[in-house]
Amino acid sequence: MTGTLYLCATPIGNLGDITQRVIETLKEVDLIAAEDTRNSIKLLNHFGIKTSMTSYHEYNKVEKADYLVSELLQGKNVALVTDAGTPAISDPGEVLVQKCMQAGITVTSLPGAVACITALTLSGLSTRRFCFEGFLPPDKKEKAEILEELKEESRTIILYEAPHHLVRTLQELYEILGSRKITICRELTKKYETIMLTTLEDAIIFYEKEEPRGEYVLVIEGKSRLEKREEEIKGWQMMSIEEHMAYYEKEGIDRKTAMKQVAKDRGTTKREIYQYLLQK
Repeated sequence: MTGTLYLCATPIGNLGDITQRVIETLKEVDLIAAEDTRNSIKLLNHFGIKTSMTSYHEYNKVEKADYLVSELLQGKNVALVTDAGTPAISDPGEVLVQKCMQAGITVTSLPGAVACITALTLSGLSTRRFCFEGFLPPDKKEKAEILEELKEESRTIILYEAPHHLVRTLQELYEILGSRKITICRELTKKYETIMLTTLEDAIIFYEKEEPRGEYVLVIEGKSRLEKREEEIKGWQMMSIEEHMAYYEKEGIDRKTAMKQVAKDRGTTKREIYQYLLQK
């Protein structure tokens, strides 16, 4: 009989945010795989947990995942913890989960703190629809491609950032996204937690004077549907109405249907398109 992999959410700052279920599980499993054993030992000591630990991080995630899978296949139960928050979110834990799934090993998640959701609820921005990007990639080309995609994103955007990269990231976001509202969340659930609702341009000015410290979650408003629609209309208006009609008629669309679609594209009525063409 195989063991079970437990994904155990740990506090993102305040130790009181850990669940009783996680504490009990960490005590009962055979092994804890931790992103940084030096960090996790403080948590274990605080709650009197004596379970053995092994390191599992970005630089050994493939070979160590294979080792952990072999332990699980032998019937051992393993708990995975990250430095803070929920494993597998912007975390090498996703590799271990994938390998366990492929090996037919049971994986279960013990929910708890996660920085992106905590920040979203505090942001004052729309929470109905959102996308999570984690840390932007270090590769310049890949980062540029992602930022271009985010430029058209209408959902609220959530990013993580380290203090030494914060100003550069804010500048890059402003260059691509333009003027947007942003809520900058720092040191969530900790003593010096700060939540700042501002704009990208004002955030740049602030942090060029104030040295960034701590871990940051950036919550950025998405592009408004109205703005996207206005840009779409402007794009179609670059064509003359005759060219616009010809565009659809070349596709085999009948003239009546083409007029209806042209009116929709240009944000006007079919009657106005008809009257315009009648005068030509």
